[in-house]
Amino acid sequence: MARQLYELCGSDPARIFSPFCWRSRFALAHKGLDFESIPWRFTETERLAFAKHDKVPVLVDGGRVVPDSFAIARHLDEAYPELPTLMPGGAPAYRFIQSWTGTVFHAALIRLIVSDVPPLLDEKARSYFIASREKRFGMKLAEVTRDREARLPEFRAMLTPLRDAVAAQPFLGGEAPDYADHVVMGAFMWARGASPLRLLAEDDPVWSWRERMLDAYGGLARATPSAEA
Repeated sequence: MARQLYELCGSDPARIFSPFCWRSRFALAHKGLDFESIPWRFTETERLAFAKHDKVPVLVDGGRVVPDSFAIARHLDEAYPELPTLMPGGAPAYRFIQSWTGTVFHAALIRLIVSDVPPLLDEKARSYFIASREKRFGMKLAEVTRDREARLPEFRAMLTPLRDAVAAQPFLGGEAPDYADHVVMGAFMWARGASPLRLLAEDDPVWSWRERMLDAYGGLARATPSAEA
């Protein structure tokens, strides 16, 4: 059975913008494993019934069905120990970067880019996305992202821990990327695929790190459709 990765996309199946799907894309590339991308869209939960899950990514790897990006990374390290390790030192060391990215970085980022997502979706997915996100925020999506350019300095300041790390070394993983880089870069790929907003200044060490990640793994990230201006 071919290795398959179910991934969130918009109306264009080549535009993969889920940060969690990108974590798994990077993880598979890190291992040097080929896979078939299976496009999945909001509202298609019945297509994931085989995985007993309602969200992507879902990896089908031979006889194994693995939902959840962190579980996928752990599976890849366990199933392919002879290939480059995703999480040197083991999975527990990566729980902090997962938590910081999910609770701090994603929470700030969505308030800058959420109104850019609906035009990327087909009609059914667009209606679902707008209704569910406006319920979550208690306001129109345009209100969520209002004056976002004025909020960029605060957003950039929030990235100080990341900035300090990548100013001292090329990647969070050291001289080469590892799963920590995949987790954080997944968020930037979410923004890159969905929004024209310029999040970083070019003299920022985080910009330079992001450029290195765009070129990593044969330019996997740079080759995908981008909404950046």
